[in-house]
Parts: sequence; C-alpha cells; structure tokens
Amino acid sequence: MDSVSPLPVKVLSSESVFPGHPDKVADQISDAVLDSVLDLDPDARVAVETFVTTGLVVLGGEVTVHNDAAMLALADAETTIRNVIRDIGYDDPNGGFDWRGCAVMRTIHAQSPDISQGVTEGEGLHEEQGAGDQGLMYGYATSETPTMLPWPIHLSQAISKRMWDARRSGAMPWLRPDGKCQISMSYNLDIPQAVHAAVLSAQHTEDATDQRGNLGDDYKEELRAVIDEVLGEESPPGGGAMIVHINPTGRFVIGGPHGDTGLTGRKIIADTYGGIGRHGGGAFSGKDPSKVDRSAAYMARHIAKNIVAAGLASRCEVQLSYAIGVAEPVGLSVDTFGTGQEAEDRIVAAVRSVFPLTPKGIIDHLSLKRPIYRRTAMFGHFGCSAFPWESTSHATSLRSAI
Repeated sequence: MDSVSPLPVKVLSSESVFPGHPDKVADQISDAVLDSVLDLDPDARVAVETFVTTGLVVLGGEVTVHNDAAMLALADAETTIRNVIRDIGYDDPNGGFDWRGCAVMRTIHAQSPDISQGVTEGEGLHEEQGAGDQGLMYGYATSETPTMLPWPIHLSQAISKRMWDARRSGAMPWLRPDGKCQISMSYNLDIPQAVHAAVLSAQHTEDATDQRGNLGDDYKEELRAVIDEVLGEESPPGGGAMIVHINPTGRFVIGGPHGDTGLTGRKIIADTYGGIGRHGGGAFSGKDPSKVDRSAAYMARHIAKNIVAAGLASRCEVQLSYAIGVAEPVGLSVDTFGTGQEAEDRIVAAVRSVFPLTPKGIIDHLSLKRPIYRRTAMFGHFGCSAFPWESTSHATSLRSAI
C-alpha cells in the first residue's frame, strides 16, 4: 500500500507599515486635506494625491467645492499639510524632512465636467447619482480573528500600533517615525497553525547604535519584547519556534521621505487584507466617497463581515463592480471558499435585499460624507471598530433574509 503524503502546509505573510512610512505620510496628507474640505462642504468632490521626498511635499489633483469656507480651507492646505507632518513626528531639521523646513507645492484644479455630469444627481444620462469611475472592488472577512481580518495582517497591524504608541508615549524615545512589521503564518488546509516568522524594521536615532553603527542589542531586545507582548495578548494558534528578524540590515537611521519617496496609494495591500483576499487595484486615500474605489470597497468589507458574523460562512469575499455614471452595480458576487452554510446565490439575494449598493445608498448607509478619513490612512482601512463599515449590525437582517 502506498504511503500517504502529509497534508500541504503553506505560509502566508502580510505587512503593516508605521504612519511615518513615506507612503503613509503621503496618504495621511491626502486624507487630511480631504477631511478639511468635507468638514465644511460634505458634498465636495475631492481627488488629491501627494508626493513627498527630501525637503519637499507636492499636492495635486482635482477638487470642486460649493462654498467660500471650503475654498478657504483648500487655500490653507499648506497649514494642514505641515500639521500632519508635525503630528507624525518629523520635527528634526537634520533628518532631511521636517514640518517647518520642507517646501510645499500645490497644483489643484476643478473636477472634469465630463465626470461630474455622471456623478451629480439629476445630471447626465441618469437621474440618480452614478459611480465616480468604473472598476471592481473587493471585501473580505474571516472568522480567524476578533477583527475578522486574517491572522497575518491582524498581528502585523497590532504590533505596528504598539510600536507607534511606545514611540508617542516616550517609552521608546530612541524610535523615529518610519518602520514596518511583517508576520508570516503557517496554514494547513486554510486553517491557521502558528506564527512562522516575524520581521520588524524600526527607524531609530543615532544614539541607539552600537560601536559598529548598528542598532544595539539592548534596543533589539526592547523591540522583541513588544512582539512577544502582542502575541501573548492576541493568542494566535500554535506555538513552538518562531523566526524573528529585527532590523535585519543592522541600521535604520535614515528613513521617512528622506530615505525613500512617498506616494499616495502605494500601500494598497497593507491598507486592506495584506494580500490575503483580492484587491481591485484602486487606492483609497485622497478620494471623497463618490469615488467607488473607496466607498464600494468599504461596503464590500461591510457585507463580507456581516455574512461571517451571521454564521453564513467562516470566510467570505465580496466583489462589486461599477460603470462610471451608472448607479446600480454591474456585478455582485460572493465567494465563501466552501465554508458557506447556504448556497452562494441565496446569500447574494439576501445581500441585495439588505444592503444598498448604489453610490448614494452606500454613502448614506455608512455616513461617509464626514471628515473621518485621515485615521484610515494610518494602520489600514479595516479592522478598527470605530469605522462604520466594520459594524456587524446587519447580521440578523441577513439571517432573516435567508
């Protein structure tokens, strides 16, 4: 009799970046400008992007506002930008990028009228507000963790947040704003087994280096203690040996926009599910909710999370797709990866009966015309209970619809 081969084991990895990462600096600037406009003009159309590098911030895009107060907020965007940079912690002029000394350039114009007529209610070929662009958006949820995110991104976010808190509180004054954390989890038949590896790179001051100029061992132990503390609190499955790499190049003094250029929308995988679950390709930050790249991705997550919370599946991925200027989605699908307790077509029918899927319906359902977006640009757009799309209050309605 032939011997039976062992079941395959795979390792899945996800990364989270600190708010001081140059791409996240760009994301936060874009969303802070968005917030400053929405606070005074909830109907504003905003699509801005940011570029940051040594000593320079460039903000560009399209903005349409409807009152003088919002216009003044946009005119004062430089102050908003500098406040974000200061809040993140880039306050040392010797670091190549600081809030006082960096140059700020803006190039902003009004939204194209060709797009506007498809998005504004009552204009164009359709009476109802249409999607701000064509495209596809995904939402994902799993019962693996309390946040319904996969373990690798859940843990990497938790460690990044703990590191950020330690720097902000002064517990680790030698830390600087840039950094990232990567967690690898072993899976067997899609069941999480154990944390396989943890990789942490944290920017630090020159004072924290040893005689060779690398991060000193005592400081590495402090960082390792943070990893162990978070893993102890979160209690991921499994145990045993875990590979750990802390500042594996040895030295990370030059960082932030002085070390690498930063661009809005370049961390879309860290922003979502860490590569576990698909991504439609559209970035979020700097876009008002009429852009379905953002709002429909939030709704897709909201739907997927409620499906799992309702006990209809233990894993779920939702895809929505839209045509520019058209209100109703041109596509909706639900994939439960074989974990569904009901047929997927029945779940789709229940979703259609419970959740509004037009851009206006999504915006109203999730109350998206508010200045809530800079916070999303810090540690990922999903997993934080304060975000309205993370609510599971419609699980009962879904079960009833089924």
